[in-house]
Amino acid sequence: MSGKGSNSVKLRHYNERFVLDAIRRLKEASKSDLARAAHLTPAAVADIVDGLEAAGFVKQVGKRFGQRGSPSVLYRLMPERIYSVGIKIGRRALEAVLVDFAGELRARESHEYRYPDPELVRKAGNTSLANFDALVNGLDDASMVGVGIASPFFLGGWIEELGFPADLGDRWDAIELMTHFTTPTKVPVFIENDATSAALAELVLGAGARFHDFMHISIDTFVGGGLVQGGKVQPGPHGNSAALGPIPVSPSSLDSAAAKPGRYPSLLHRASIYVLVNHLKSRGIEITRVRELDPMPSGAREPLNEWIEDCANALVEAIIAIASVVDIEAIVLDSILPRSIHLELLAKVQSQFSRVRATGIVAPEIVPGQFGPEASPIGAAMLPFSALLAPDSSVLMIGKDRTRLLGKLSALAGQS
Repeated sequence: MSGKGSNSVKLRHYNERFVLDAIRRLKEASKSDLARAAHLTPAAVADIVDGLEAAGFVKQVGKRFGQRGSPSVLYRLMPERIYSVGIKIGRRALEAVLVDFAGELRARESHEYRYPDPELVRKAGNTSLANFDALVNGLDDASMVGVGIASPFFLGGWIEELGFPADLGDRWDAIELMTHFTTPTKVPVFIENDATSAALAELVLGAGARFHDFMHISIDTFVGGGLVQGGKVQPGPHGNSAALGPIPVSPSSLDSAAAKPGRYPSLLHRASIYVLVNHLKSRGIEITRVRELDPMPSGAREPLNEWIEDCANALVEAIIAIASVVDIEAIVLDSILPRSIHLELLAKVQSQFSRVRATGIVAPEIVPGQFGPEASPIGAAMLPFSALLAPDSSVLMIGKDRTRLLGKLSALAGQS
């Protein structure tokens, strides 16, 4: 597609999706606003909007006065119409969210564990799915349209860094993630990398309102990334685009970061939360979750500052490498850190990057992500909505389902 709507009858389905996507981005819009956004005739948009309203996907929310002619009727998405579940399988916890059609968080659950044992993960996910299904079933005329699963690739990898069982990787390799959880009947499942899912959350509900070309950097147990170009997430042919962890960087300045024989220093070994936890431990400060840094434990401030400095240095090197390869408008930096600490890290990265003279690149703007620890599960919840309703869903799919488009909105409306 050209990125614009079409008046062709053959593309009515695409145009419905384009109009819905425009309403989502504009928050509320008149038919004239949508005609301009979708490059469609006013008559074509009026027909589509009337059909979407009749099916319960959009609603009138008032009128806009003060312009020439009659007041314009404004439309928004109907948030109570359809819901989606997002599940993030983390290395230390499973996070699950229930999101409505407008992207608002309706419920959230967190299940922590020492390591991601497949059976523990399955039980935790099934508990959240059952609770969310019961919640949606208790609502009038509401449907759950999909389950999105965000998971790190190589979930059982890097066992040495985290102290996981040696056979964990083999156990996960034997699991078919599409069927690992007990999902409601006929509800489709969508799978994506956790960092790519976080980028999708920013694209649809966050920074995507300002930037159509950006790199999302997620500082989690391990650092990860997601690439957005032309307003679309770009997962790559193997679903592993923007795997930032292996980017070579200079050696760490932390005395707790012992060099490994035969390994080059990488971003993963400097800009990851496990590095912070190990550095604090080297100073006698034992934490298992970064939320334990709020409030700040006694003696933690100095080693935290040391890690922030070292992490920021590595991120600046990585940003220069990224901008040397991909022309982007922005770096969206997010993390699972307590928000005040994350903003300290962001400020340090911005400051250090501003002092670097990297000739030959157009310096991207460095901005904070909006969702913190909830970015990946919210992005996972956006996968079903995007597959069902976005103008082009194929970019969000991986494997054999990469180009699958699901049924028309009229069929979805008939589910309830």
